[in-house]
Amino acid sequence: MSQVKHVAVLVGSLRKESINRKIALALAKLAPSSIKLDIVEIGDLPLYSEDIDVTPPAAYTTFRHQIKAADAVLFVTPEYNRSVPAALKNALDVGSRPYGQSAWSEKPGAVVSASPGAIGGFGANHHLRQSLVFLNIPCMQQPEAYISNAGAIFEENGELTEKTKAFLQNFVNAYADWVLFQTRPQK
Repeated sequence: MSQVKHVAVLVGSLRKESINRKIALALAKLAPSSIKLDIVEIGDLPLYSEDIDVTPPAAYTTFRHQIKAADAVLFVTPEYNRSVPAALKNALDVGSRPYGQSAWSEKPGAVVSASPGAIGGFGANHHLRQSLVFLNIPCMQQPEAYISNAGAIFEENGELTEKTKAFLQNFVNAYADWVLFQTRPQK
């Protein structure tokens, strides 16, 4: 019997009624039993500064422990000005420090971007992937997940539209396989 892999989910939007948070919660419900998705909050992280990291604030320490304890990471983000939101970039920086002690290294990752626009956060998705390369997060290549017209992917009752649900089910199933492949014991 295989062990369930724990996935830290980072949501780039801090808005209370964030579509991206709703997508992250939907992915957690759709996830196969081989993985468990849990949102790791990033909104209370002070802006990264090496000066305050001499004696790390509790938020830094807690966040780093949460990422280190995870088997994998999933990013669900909107696009702000063709890039990722500042809070998400800050979380990447906090988790990568102190130098040589990155919490991110070798954790299988994936990116879902969602936007009310037509290109589904393509810029944020790819900009984030550039940082993930440096952080040594092997990122799932396919299927890609750009969700356009994100304001219309939920029914009035809060459930995903059938088309979006099928798309996200396919994505999270592929991601579960990716996580299991990347975290398999080495021979």
